[in-house]
Amino acid sequence: MEIGIGLPTMAGELTGPELAEWARRAEECGFSTLAVLDRLVCDGWEPLLALGAAAAVTRRIRLATQVLVPGYRGNTALLAKQLATLQQLSGGRLVLGVAAGIRPDDFEAGGTDFRRRGRALDRLLTDLAAFWDDGAIGPRPASGPPPVLVGGRSRAALDRMARHGEGAVLVASAAMFAERAVEARECWTAHGRPGRPRLVAQTYYALGPQGPDEALDHLRSYYAFAGPAADLIARTALTSEDAVRQEVARFRQAGCDELVLIPCSTDVRQLDLLAAAVKENA
Repeated sequence: MEIGIGLPTMAGELTGPELAEWARRAEECGFSTLAVLDRLVCDGWEPLLALGAAAAVTRRIRLATQVLVPGYRGNTALLAKQLATLQQLSGGRLVLGVAAGIRPDDFEAGGTDFRRRGRALDRLLTDLAAFWDDGAIGPRPASGPPPVLVGGRSRAALDRMARHGEGAVLVASAAMFAERAVEARECWTAHGRPGRPRLVAQTYYALGPQGPDEALDHLRSYYAFAGPAADLIARTALTSEDAVRQEVARFRQAGCDELVLIPCSTDVRQLDLLAAAVKENA
């Protein structure tokens, strides 16, 4: 199982030099993927611009949207061009994780219909593939279009993965991941897809003496829209090396292909702390 890490683009005030340092250090530490979250109504960074900055200072690490919410962007042709540019800029390292989205305010701000977001995403994925295949909206990356991973908790999301993607982003505990992995593989087979889907998980972390407080503060704020559930989500963050090691082992046993850990702090030392925690499990 591979271990990826997130860029802290939603975890507080982050500067350009700090983002560049995160990206460089993530590659030096040997993480498989550098991932970004996506929300519109918040003070976090725009994910594609953040990955463009990361692409400029790295050479090997994969760059993933985990996940992008294309539905509130509204212009599929422009998005196709942005993604193709990022794929070319990174030398073919982009992984396009997408989901329908769960926040109505993002869609309201973007001027799009939250209630039709699932059907809109199906249409968008079909249109993206057509734009990239046609080549009229370039650039056309020599390495081909980015692989697509589909996120979401519903059966419709798994069907979307089987129709349009190469795998799924399953946001769940390790125990729930094992169940969802079975469902994802069964759905994949039911749609006549050969082989098996790539299955990626993610969880939050913050290590060091301030880790527990940083995780609680950040996640309670980030998920404030969820009401009382925000506190429950905040308490799932991994805040000790032992917790990280145990969770890595659980996800590996559950059949996860890659676990991406999303930081709750912009402190670059979080990279070294996580690298030390996962080293013996690599």
